[in-house]
Amino acid sequence: MIDEVGKPATEARGEAARSVAIMRYFAQQAFEPDGETLPPAGPRTLLYSRRRPHGVAGLITPWNFPAAIPLWKAAPALAYGNAVLLKPAPEATAVALRLAELLGEALPSGLFRVVPGGGETGRAVVGAADCVSFTGSAEAGHAVAMAATHRSLPIQAEMGGLNASIVLPDADLENAAPSVAAAAMGYAGQKCTATSRVIVVGDETRQSQVREALAAAVECMRVGDPAEDTTAVGPLILEEARDAVVAAADGARSDGARVLTGGGREDRFGWYAQPTLVADVPADNRLVNEEVFGPICAIQTARDIGQAIQLNNAVRYGLVTSVYSNDLNVAFDALDEIDTGLVRVNAPTSGVDFWAPFGGEKASSYGPREQGKAAQNFYTTTQTLTVGPN
Repeated sequence: MIDEVGKPATEARGEAARSVAIMRYFAQQAFEPDGETLPPAGPRTLLYSRRRPHGVAGLITPWNFPAAIPLWKAAPALAYGNAVLLKPAPEATAVALRLAELLGEALPSGLFRVVPGGGETGRAVVGAADCVSFTGSAEAGHAVAMAATHRSLPIQAEMGGLNASIVLPDADLENAAPSVAAAAMGYAGQKCTATSRVIVVGDETRQSQVREALAAAVECMRVGDPAEDTTAVGPLILEEARDAVVAAADGARSDGARVLTGGGREDRFGWYAQPTLVADVPADNRLVNEEVFGPICAIQTARDIGQAIQLNNAVRYGLVTSVYSNDLNVAFDALDEIDTGLVRVNAPTSGVDFWAPFGGEKASSYGPREQGKAAQNFYTTTQTLTVGPN
């Protein structure tokens, strides 16, 4: 993971440990009850339901979590009786092939196959599968969903976000600022759950305090070689991705925004961008409307929590929102109004619990949730059986 996708060593070790935990969790989930017995219409009759595997699960996965995402799809697919056809992102082919080697030591031959390639390979996977699970860009996800629904296949697609952290006036900045900074800039912001926007609630004095605290927290994050344990922000996956971050900062500046820290290329070999924090971003600027997928974050302001929620919900994505507050009553009152699939109170947007349902709203997701017990519903179908007397 470090060599192929540039994931910082501490995060790579964490992903490896999480991947093992995912496998163990779904190995146990295979023993969960998978049906029910129902009252029959007639005497001496048995009426019951059971879950059955679809057949072949076609999995199309991104490069940013090259072990965890393939496994949180493949583990339940296999546990519930499906074969797996995995098409990883080209940038993460080596990790996927290594997963196939490891799983091949325990699984029957042919049950888990990796098919490297690009878009044409993805289309072939959809054409061969009995159900399809996708994680990646919105553009590719829409194409996959259309192809799968054309074949009447079960389909789930996770397609990113423009996630906000709402910082309320009573939030403890000593804890909130480093939490938000890490969610925005860690792994160079290359997570679908990364914080792209910070919505600061309060007067001008409070807004200034939050800006200063966030800028200081961002500047404390070390940019460097991902193989070094002290590195928090490594390189971006491609030169084009690095250039997109710099272009987004330049575009915001041209529209009148203020770059509080960063805004350019990092002066070192590789595709590094400076962790960038931007304030006073106009409402029509790209930073507050489209996902950049890099270490850049926009600060927006709101007079009260109602306006903050309006800003949060105004974008076309709806994956995850964080709310930072010392008053849980206020935080819980906001939950019903926030239009995202995940809401995290006093926790970073970037956390994922694999034993809980995962997915977003609006353009962030299509189809049923994945992970947790929701996975059984996706990777199996219900069969209802009636057994009568002779």
